Amino acid sequence: MMQRLIRGMQRALGLHHPGRNLEVWPDDVFILSFPKSGNTWTRFLIANLVYPETPADFSNINRLTPDPEALSKREMARMLRPRIIKSHQYFDPRYKRVIYVVRDPRDVALSQFHFHRKRGLIEDGYSPEKFVARFAAGETSPYGSWGENVASWLATRENRPGFLLLRYEDMLEDAARELKKVASFLEIPPHAERIANAVRRSSAEEMRKLEKSQAHLWSSTKSTRQDVPFVRSAQAGGWKTGLPEGAVAQLEAVWGHLMTHLRYELLFPARTTIKNFDPGFAETMLNGPSR
Repeated sequence: MMQRLIRGMQRALGLHHPGRNLEVWPDDVFILSFPKSGNTWTRFLIANLVYPETPADFSNINRLTPDPEALSKREMARMLRPRIIKSHQYFDPRYKRVIYVVRDPRDVALSQFHFHRKRGLIEDGYSPEKFVARFAAGETSPYGSWGENVASWLATRENRPGFLLLRYEDMLEDAARELKKVASFLEIPPHAERIANAVRRSSAEEMRKLEKSQAHLWSSTKSTRQDVPFVRSAQAGGWKTGLPEGAVAQLEAVWGHLMTHLRYELLFPARTTIKNFDPGFAETMLNGPSR
């Protein structure tokens, strides 16, 4: 009873974390992705681009690119506008301007496996095969499965105004090129020096240095295992040595059609049941048939 009263008081005072119940404003921009798809790196890149006089770090990233899962409703309401908001939410029609970051789900599964170790949600000897089975079923995240989350946005927004799709792998290949797209999306002059500085300040090496000294200051790392890093290899293709073939085959069997649509090469293409991703089909699955 006491806990219920405390929660009710926090909600009345705007001290609760709004999450999906965030009050959305017309000029909000959202940095969206399924968890462990490169959202934090993208936040650093964009924060360093938008606020060049305030280098992003783990002590201020929630203020520069606010997170409604970590900040209170009152804090979110006080943020300077336009807000550039971090989120992992599946499709929400209120989000009018979206930068969506997608990553190879095989690498996402591996990264989330290690993050769950860091958070103490699984032990070190936990079976990767068992984790991937849960991952594919959408049981390791409150934001749906990887396929549900990604398809919910592609089916409704891909190639439409107000939506920018970024691939993590393309960002690794040429971060400046991809950040230039973000600058144009945000209507910021894409000056080469400004973009280069943002990329340099947001490098994996710089973020690792910041994590070592500031992990205790950030909501996502302060209560987690410090012997397991948050910023890991920051590379693509780790799944090739980090996941068993059976786990890879399972992910491709479930989402091979969507992976192919996003230009991810399959290891077992013959086992994919649906060869092509059809946004119209996905939209029907999400919203039901038209009447």
